[in-house]
Amino acid sequence: MKIAIIASTSFEIDPLLQHLDAEGHKASFFHYEYKGHEIYPLVTGIGAIKTAFALARFNEITTLDLAINAGVAGSYNRDLPLGTVVHVTSDRFADLGVEEADGSFTDVYDLELEAKNKYPYTDGALINNGLKYSFDIKKVKALTVNKVNGTQTSIDLIQSKYKADIETMEGAGFHFACMNMDIQHVQLRALSNYVEPRNRAGWQVELAIDKLNQTIVELLNNIEKPAERNKALDWL
Repeated sequence: MKIAIIASTSFEIDPLLQHLDAEGHKASFFHYEYKGHEIYPLVTGIGAIKTAFALARFNEITTLDLAINAGVAGSYNRDLPLGTVVHVTSDRFADLGVEEADGSFTDVYDLELEAKNKYPYTDGALINNGLKYSFDIKKVKALTVNKVNGTQTSIDLIQSKYKADIETMEGAGFHFACMNMDIQHVQLRALSNYVEPRNRAGWQVELAIDKLNQTIVELLNNIEKPAERNKALDWL
């Protein structure tokens, strides 16, 4: 299989790259051969725009069997322990719109500037329900933001509007690009912190990165094309 691993920063997938260096064959600077797969790590930079642009310009994009977006995330859901790896099946651009005079937020779909049910959107969300691979990983609903929420007021406002589980700064850009180019894709995120009034002391980034990369290595060790097995990844 041809698989791209997309991350916004290199440190989020550094353990994976070290594993591929040790256990795989580096065919070129951007290309590994590992367990019968061709693996293409792609570091895009932070933000949804950079992610979507990097994917659109990636030379191998139209020949991929699977694109995996890997990274850390903040969690609104306190029932999910930090370090948990989750599978994002619904994402949306959560700060594209206008701030009203009372501090509330009206998005471009409410403003009818964007058609909320025109492909690739479903009620304004980017829903990945056409995946050919089966993942026994907790499914969550995500928001993509340009500004990480760091006050209780902004957190309450966005949660009351969208009722999501996690937030990132790239996910919706990844889904938007893959859906428009008809690429099989999955977004995997490890929870590094809770979305709360700004408090870096409570973050567990190293734990999240370790768990994320363990999951990706296991995935690469076991994934098969759907035609080769009725249920892929039943080991997770």
